[in-house]
Amino acid sequence: MKILGLDPGLRVTGYGVIEKAGSTLTYISSGCIKTPTGELPDRLKNILNSVQEVISRYVPGEVAVEKVFVNVNPQSTLLLGQARGAAICAAVAQNLPVSEYTALQVKQAVVGNGHATKEQVQEMVKRLLKLPGYPSADAADALACAICHAHGGTLGGMSTRGYRVKGGRLVK
Repeated sequence: MKILGLDPGLRVTGYGVIEKAGSTLTYISSGCIKTPTGELPDRLKNILNSVQEVISRYVPGEVAVEKVFVNVNPQSTLLLGQARGAAICAAVAQNLPVSEYTALQVKQAVVGNGHATKEQVQEMVKRLLKLPGYPSADAADALACAICHAHGGTLGGMSTRGYRVKGGRLVK
């Protein structure tokens, strides 16, 4: 099963495609969709079309999208929500099932700590997918979302609820 992970943003939308075979995860591709500055409708159209291109190229069976968090700036939250909507529309227009995960769920599933830093997420994505280098922060977040979906919101099939990372290990 191929999973497309999306980390939507109005300026940069990260995407990552992985394949799950049993308990094995394999990296397929990742990258960033950058929208040019300009009018909001044109930027949303760019996100929609670019996500549709990614879907056409890699033919995922499922899509995992990071949920919007409430920002200090309500205007930023609204704009992010519109970018998410464009990305989700690209997936549902292709009749793909879409699952949504909060940043806390993604970090908990991938790192074992819901408050992990971007660098920790990049490190664990690199390790879990056996990548030769670090993906960009946006691509890593998208890959982490796909990994979270592949694991059903858990770390290696084990529920991470109530645990945190200390010294590189999960502890209660």
